[in-house]
Amino acid sequence: MLLTLFRRLPLLALLLVTTFVFAASGGDDEAETSLNRGHGPRWLNKLITDSPMLRQHQVGVCITDVVTGEKLYELNADRYFTPASTMKLFSLYAGLHLLGDSLPSLRYVVRHDSLLFWGTGDPTLLHGDVPSRRAFDFLQKRPEKLFYLGIPCVDAFGPGWGWDDFNYYFSPERGPFPIYGHTVRFYGRSGQRPRVRPRFFNPVVQAAPTGATSADHVRRALLENQFTYFPAAKNWVDETPFRTSPELLRQLLQDTLRRPVGLLPWRQPRLQDSVRTLAGLPVDSLYRRMLQVSDNFLAEQLLLMCSSKLGTDSLDTSRVIRLVRRQYLTDLPDVPRWVDGSGLSRFNLVTPRTLVALLLKLHQEVPEPRLLSLLAAGGGHGTLRRVYHDKSGTWFWGKTGTLTNNHNLCGYLRTRKGRLLAVSFMNNNHIAETSEIRKEMERVLGQVRERM
Repeated sequence: MLLTLFRRLPLLALLLVTTFVFAASGGDDEAETSLNRGHGPRWLNKLITDSPMLRQHQVGVCITDVVTGEKLYELNADRYFTPASTMKLFSLYAGLHLLGDSLPSLRYVVRHDSLLFWGTGDPTLLHGDVPSRRAFDFLQKRPEKLFYLGIPCVDAFGPGWGWDDFNYYFSPERGPFPIYGHTVRFYGRSGQRPRVRPRFFNPVVQAAPTGATSADHVRRALLENQFTYFPAAKNWVDETPFRTSPELLRQLLQDTLRRPVGLLPWRQPRLQDSVRTLAGLPVDSLYRRMLQVSDNFLAEQLLLMCSSKLGTDSLDTSRVIRLVRRQYLTDLPDVPRWVDGSGLSRFNLVTPRTLVALLLKLHQEVPEPRLLSLLAAGGGHGTLRRVYHDKSGTWFWGKTGTLTNNHNLCGYLRTRKGRLLAVSFMNNNHIAETSEIRKEMERVLGQVRERM
């Protein structure tokens, strides 16, 4: 036994020495692995992994040359992240394939002396930022009696949304026939009662009790349309979503059209009915607003309009998502978990390389000038108007995505050499201020612009 052990000692010693040498020489590699070492230029990997601002949360990056398809850098590119509003790029892709050149404003049939109409999800009727009078003028001038049919639609709020966002402009309720963007606008002046638009809601607006304060200019009751405004030293403008219902819609239509509107339960159009669609605004007017300022309501309604193209029985977001994934997005590197149109849901999950693959598909299918004009532009407009630019002009066009503790960026970067790069830069679970994360991302991508 002892003889056998002594005979094996040289081998054991060799193994110990080899292990020691491997550990000594591989220490740096192990440290880099623990920092989620990326694949690509060492200078870029060091820039990201050595950043104190980026070290304490989950970071994923994917950079690809748009023309050649060459992968230039990847860091956690195959891991899933909460994408926030970068999901609106998926909604854009759905719209591009399903909607055509114009929005479907409403659908209708004529029966004798009556016009029966129902919604397609078009959000632009008297909308404050993307206003359309197509449906308004059509309904106001028709000689028939008007009857609204409430087509089945998704729930007012999407799966995985924050319930306590109901009071804020970025979270209006979804619906089949929106009017006024499903929000009430308040125009406040110091010491005065605010102007209310539409004026229909004036009777349910009241001043806060003396001495009451709030971080918000207006608070709405959780379950009803009762609005309270708070005193402010300066002039202000605010939007607050209202609770929706078929009966409220009927009242709002009557109030603005100045003519009676009946309300009927939903019934499928008969085979002999000639179902017609009223064309609305050009699609780019909605895409541009949705992407540049990251309008959640427009994104959600976009998927409902896509649903209206698939049939006349209901408006269903999930039906659109299933179809687009099955018919147009089977070649993505990783299957996205896609549950809503806006990215408000925490259930959405996407990898950085899948977002870059989507950017490449968009660039292949949409002329570059049109595509870039739809996106926020660094130093120009939208959510990037104060970042990603210098004296030579804009060098990044894209879509931001921000939720509490998450900030992402997805878009196209033009380098000093003229290369166009598709970039996805995702930050999840950070506790630093979003503004600080944004500054660090701009510093990193600024180097990418200079050196790639």
